[in-house]
Amino acid sequence: MWCRIQLRRENGRVVVHLAGHLSEAQVPELLASCAEGANPLVELDELVSADAVGLDALQRVEQQGAQFVGLLEYLRFELDALRRKQRT
Repeated sequence: MWCRIQLRRENGRVVVHLAGHLSEAQVPELLASCAEGANPLVELDELVSADAVGLDALQRVEQQGAQFVGLLEYLRFELDALRRKQRT
């Protein structure tokens, strides 16, 4: 399965768009893209799924100040479950 990561700037803000399946192979590109600017906007409306490493990367990006737009409910559930698991 593939993942497309596109980076653009809108009104001085970094916008990262993800589509497809986020897996370990794409995590370095995602992290580098999100590091291009403070508090990036991450568009996730076309993200279909993510493996455990991809979910962990999304969680780290969000904790560092990224704003998520269009995150599917089941992926939000997975991120919340991961956060709860890490607290115990």
